[in-house]
Amino acid sequence: MTALRMAAAAPRAGEGTSAPLGATPSEEGVNFSIFSRHATSMELLLFDGVDDARPARAIRVDPAVNRTYHYWHVFVPGLRPGQIYGYRVEGPSDPARGLRFDAEKVLLDPYGRGVVVPDGYRRAAAAEHGDNTATAMKSVVVDPNAYEWEGDAPLRRPSARTIVYETHVRGFTRHPSSGVGEKTRGTYAGLIEKIPYLRDLGVTAVELLPVFQFDAQSAPNGVNYWGYQPVSFFAPHQAYSSRRDPLGPVDEFRDMVKALHRAGLEVILDVVFNHTAEGDHHGPTLCFRGLDNATYYILQHDRTRYADYTGCGNTLNANDSIVRRMIVDSLRYWVEVMHVDGFRFDLASILTRDESGQPMPNPPVLWDIESDPALAATKLFAEAWDAAGLYQVGSFVGDSWKEWNGRFRDDARDFFRGAHGSLRRFADRLVGSPEIYGHKEREPEQSVNFVTCHDGFTLNDLVSYDRMHNEANGEQNRDGCDDNRSWNCGVEGPTDDPAVENLRNRQVKNLLTVTMLSIGLPMIVMGDEGTLHNDNCVGARHLCWLRQSTRPVFCTISSSVSAHPAQLVLELTPREWKRRWRDSAAKAAAYGVRPRRLSGLSSVGAITGNDRCVRQLRLM
Repeated sequence: MTALRMAAAAPRAGEGTSAPLGATPSEEGVNFSIFSRHATSMELLLFDGVDDARPARAIRVDPAVNRTYHYWHVFVPGLRPGQIYGYRVEGPSDPARGLRFDAEKVLLDPYGRGVVVPDGYRRAAAAEHGDNTATAMKSVVVDPNAYEWEGDAPLRRPSARTIVYETHVRGFTRHPSSGVGEKTRGTYAGLIEKIPYLRDLGVTAVELLPVFQFDAQSAPNGVNYWGYQPVSFFAPHQAYSSRRDPLGPVDEFRDMVKALHRAGLEVILDVVFNHTAEGDHHGPTLCFRGLDNATYYILQHDRTRYADYTGCGNTLNANDSIVRRMIVDSLRYWVEVMHVDGFRFDLASILTRDESGQPMPNPPVLWDIESDPALAATKLFAEAWDAAGLYQVGSFVGDSWKEWNGRFRDDARDFFRGAHGSLRRFADRLVGSPEIYGHKEREPEQSVNFVTCHDGFTLNDLVSYDRMHNEANGEQNRDGCDDNRSWNCGVEGPTDDPAVENLRNRQVKNLLTVTMLSIGLPMIVMGDEGTLHNDNCVGARHLCWLRQSTRPVFCTISSSVSAHPAQLVLELTPREWKRRWRDSAAKAAAYGVRPRRLSGLSSVGAITGNDRCVRQLRLM
């Protein structure tokens, strides 16, 4: 049947309702609702297939009938979950007023629960003049209740018994050495297959780098690997699914969460609410810019340009009432519908800025998140800084937020490379950073302790390079950070010198030991357990794939202790451990800090494939 005849035969659209936002299916059809304060007219576009060059049906959303306040809504009988849709929105194109409507562009639904990407997707087409229907991403109608959770629920593991493993869905299993089948490598399903590997590591939570749908072409070289360019805050990234049907990513993501929970592993999402993939004033119109630019973004004083506190061209106006509601609704959706256990907020200090970009003493969005009852039991980790120099480690707003302790990272690196004056700072970090957090009278797990993360070097890089080497990704060594506080142990880069290799392995063990045994919540990054080189290789994706055939630098971390999660495999006798711990305690006491007491040492079994006996250290 032709699109014209289908449109003629389709049931007539109804008025619909303004709530809930997004596409809400029922037995009779689907209700669509979307916010736009300044739009003058709107069309809902319905597509039969992902790669269709034109809609099968275009429904005018009549402002006289289908608008309540600033909410445009329409009910379409007969539609079902899996329906592909988008919007065309008309309004003023007046950058001087902060308005950038473009009725030729197909827009995603900000509350869309699913996204499809055509094979011919072109980011550039959304920035050029003309119709981009054939190459645009589209939204998908999803029924959030159409899934059998089989009794699953978030685990709510205490922070004091948590060890976080930061990983990338694709990079974790994309390399053939993962042992994952070719069809499921680099997918949510592939991660399920590696659950035994995660359990052997002894971690208790996986922190997934961004899984919100992002624009994979939003990068200087056209290849976005890490995912920090979101276009939808409700939809799981389509390319991480082994299923190709429109609803596949949603269900496969939930399969992954359910499987991880069964294995006792929590799921924490790295979320990006500070900017979107629409970039600066030269960027594409994908969603928010074409719906209500002045509402969704912080604009400069002349309104034609975007304030950029992110280094990515724009900044979300997170404390606007509409954006604030969207952020909280997104978090609630991922907890209640997708069953995740917590969130790590990228550049979280941006969430403290008002519509003019000034930091606020009590930012509404942060208190909305903290006070929401649906989020009360979730883990909330803040990266408490932004790209414009705002640094709030130790002073981030709120009572339940934990912070990535960047000063732990820097001081641990300085200490083990012998930097002058690092001992006092390192001693403080070892016992929970009281000089940073003591004034808050909070639990010690407020400090998320890490030495490496996805930003920059892995542990192997840290002991192999004095300088950043990002040439392989085609970015001429421009991306990443020069302040790595690393030491190459005498040779820059790979070496066959056994003395240098032994020293590097000892340094890796030193850094891992302090991460696990320092007071706080420990985190390691994918690749720290092996010899992966990362070095912020944004475009050279294959360099960021975990190679699991390499010999691990350490063999296991285990959380099976009663009082504290840290249990580290070491090659020291109990007597040697006690001596070293007492020496460390004496040094720390000299600076007025008091470490947790040593409670006991006991033998553990031999490592699989190795008859060498190891020891465990337990802290209370």
